[in-house]
Amino acid sequence: MCLYLSVSLSLCLSFPLPLSLWFLHLGGLRTALYNFLFAQQHAGTFILRLEDTDRSRLVPAAARDIEDQLEWAGIPPDEGGSKGGLYGPYVQSQRLHLYSAAAVALLESGHAYRCFCTNQRLELLKREALRNGQTPRYDNRCRSLHADQVQEKLSAGIPSVVRFRLSDSLEPFQDLVFGFTQHAVGQVEGDPVIVKADGFPTYHLASVVDDWHMQVSHVLRGSEWLISTCKHLQLYRALGWTPPTFAHLPLLLNKDGSKLSKRQGDIFIQHFRQQGVLPEALLDIVTHCGSGFSSNRLGRRLHELIGEFNVSKITAHSALLDLDNLPHFNRVHLQRRIEDDALCRPLVDELKDLIAHSYGDQIEDQEVLQRDYIQRVLHFRKGHISSVKDLISPVHSYLWLRPSISREQLEQLSSEFREIAAKVIQLMQTEHTTEDLNAELKIASKTLKKTKYSSMMKILRVTLSGQQQGPSVSEMILSLGQKEVCCRLQRVLDH
Repeated sequence: MCLYLSVSLSLCLSFPLPLSLWFLHLGGLRTALYNFLFAQQHAGTFILRLEDTDRSRLVPAAARDIEDQLEWAGIPPDEGGSKGGLYGPYVQSQRLHLYSAAAVALLESGHAYRCFCTNQRLELLKREALRNGQTPRYDNRCRSLHADQVQEKLSAGIPSVVRFRLSDSLEPFQDLVFGFTQHAVGQVEGDPVIVKADGFPTYHLASVVDDWHMQVSHVLRGSEWLISTCKHLQLYRALGWTPPTFAHLPLLLNKDGSKLSKRQGDIFIQHFRQQGVLPEALLDIVTHCGSGFSSNRLGRRLHELIGEFNVSKITAHSALLDLDNLPHFNRVHLQRRIEDDALCRPLVDELKDLIAHSYGDQIEDQEVLQRDYIQRVLHFRKGHISSVKDLISPVHSYLWLRPSISREQLEQLSSEFREIAAKVIQLMQTEHTTEDLNAELKIASKTLKKTKYSSMMKILRVTLSGQQQGPSVSEMILSLGQKEVCCRLQRVLDH
């Protein structure tokens, strides 16, 4: 299955994303985003259409996955399979009559012909070319078949495809990214198949027909289609249609310059969602590593990307994506969500479900599942976590589970552990900021006879969390809150 995005009105956009084997990945998301931004800037209508013409590689769930991932990313189409619209149907298998009509027109005008070459012959041509160090290409053998020969083979039921007759001449065009471009594609490639033996079109014909009938004025797609554009321009001319304007986007590569492989399971959008990555963080990092914007700074949100996008600033250089930086991007955007009451509410709900699932009946007091408690924890940890999932890791388990600390453990640190617990319980009777609490704890430590401030902090840390390391004791106290801190310290006094 393949995905296209288009924009209608005075402006129309289209881009292809192969999905016959896979679901939406980072490269497709970046291309979709650029189309979306361009459409938003020109008051267009965002259209999603899906290619399902490669029946042997069809993944039924891919269509629903694409729409779901675009919705999640905040760049949903205005028209498409589930929404409907003016340019439907949006699935190519429901548009076969349009491709068939175009193919018939090309056959009748002599711009296309029937090819009866078997897969075995094509494979032999490929092997021979590779053995001779040449690029495999079809030898255009069936171009020379006479009309009566074609009819005889058709009458005999011999399977055939339809091929487009490429011109050997240069095909120049002005690309919005690569500038003036021309390729004599007919000199280096054989005539391409435009209709397969099963009657379904290939991308070359389908994209041209769909863009024309959907009134697409601009096509933003990956640079891997740059040379193929020369074939498409010949198709437009053969059909008597005016082609759209093209902008081929540079490749999105790994930081070492290697291609993003769809066999890397971790480049799919669903993977990032499962890891707790926020959509705005993904949009931010895939635009931060590339070009096309008036500035390049971390932390841009969607409305800022719309305002700053400039197609003329897209360079032809490939964009190197360093996913090692993704946690930092996510931390920045997560902190913004936590600081916004409306955006924080879903985070609280998500974390509550994670806590209940991870710790279940280990939780002694259901108070830790209350909204106020969880929201307080998020606010104190907001600059230190990259995902809400971080808060269910073992180092943060003390937030949800009361530690079990023996009297012997505390006595090894100080014989004054009871006095320390009592003093902090007393401090908890009034509200404090982190700075105030730090000052009060230092004052309290000076009243102890045998215990230094550092040892007092160790006792409090172990009593409250059961851990030797973690956030500052004052932050730990304020995160847990008055009730929970007093409960944990009282247990020490009751031993």
